[in-house]
Amino acid sequence: MATYIIRRLFWLIPVLLVVSGVTFTLMHMAPGGPWDRDPSARQVDPNTQRMLNDYYGLDKPLWRQYMAYVIGDTNSKGEFICGVVCGNLGPSYRMRGLTVQQILFKPPSGKTIWESRFGYSMRLGFMALSFAILVGLPVGIISALKQNTVFDYVSLLIATIGVSVPNFVIAIIFIVIFSSWLHWVPIVPRSWADTTAWLMPGLILGFGTLSRIARLTRASMLEVMRQDYVRTARAKGLAERLVIVRHMLRNSLIPVVTVLGPALAFLVTGSFIIEQMFGFPGMGRQYVTAISQRDYSMIMGTTLFFAILVALANLTVDIVYVFLDPRIRLND
Repeated sequence: MATYIIRRLFWLIPVLLVVSGVTFTLMHMAPGGPWDRDPSARQVDPNTQRMLNDYYGLDKPLWRQYMAYVIGDTNSKGEFICGVVCGNLGPSYRMRGLTVQQILFKPPSGKTIWESRFGYSMRLGFMALSFAILVGLPVGIISALKQNTVFDYVSLLIATIGVSVPNFVIAIIFIVIFSSWLHWVPIVPRSWADTTAWLMPGLILGFGTLSRIARLTRASMLEVMRQDYVRTARAKGLAERLVIVRHMLRNSLIPVVTVLGPALAFLVTGSFIIEQMFGFPGMGRQYVTAISQRDYSMIMGTTLFFAILVALANLTVDIVYVFLDPRIRLND
């Protein structure tokens, strides 16, 4: 297994090169640049733009800008600055004096990493994933065990809505009902130090994943229930609880784990739209801001970080397969 994991990690290099190349190309094809301002605001004069382009190397050909970002290049003082290969995600063009790492991962003074943008998104993502698993799995199991009952029909209806309706539409509905009509929670809380402020964005973010987990668990359980080894276990006189946990649930979790891998990476990095709607100080909101401001380094750095998380989540899923099903082997 160790050889398999190492080989998969090496395959991450060409994946990141493709992701970075596509992102870099699309980023520069988009109109505008990092020095453009709102038409109503004071514009950067051409001389200042030329100085900034020279300082950040934006006046060089695109292929050299890309190589400088990935490998490194000399700056205006003749010093060599290593690129992404050394873990340097570059400086932010709009937040002067700060690097991408500092913006995403550095907490405020006196705070822990959990107070950084990455920490906020991670906590919200784990909250949403925990909600999806703790509710989705039992709902899927009970729906399968009580097939064609009222509970089954209602849970399938809710799960279908969660899969079909985008989360930002569900967010609008929740905001109208719980914030505007009932006044239970504020739309944008004054402080995110209050745990109750996390409830609505966390529940909305995890609702779609919950629905997928419930549907997959139900379908897998119904398929496993008809297998011969389940009938044999019941014929031996095993308690129904042991039959469900040992024989049915464990074998039906493989399709569910397949969904949890990418879902974990997506939820931890944060939903762009949900964070923007609730004013959540996470990575997703910062990413949307960077795109609107054409902050090239921030866009590239955040995209590569997201790609690494998704690749590692898929690798984790492959490893978990082995523990769920002994018949699966990772060939070295």
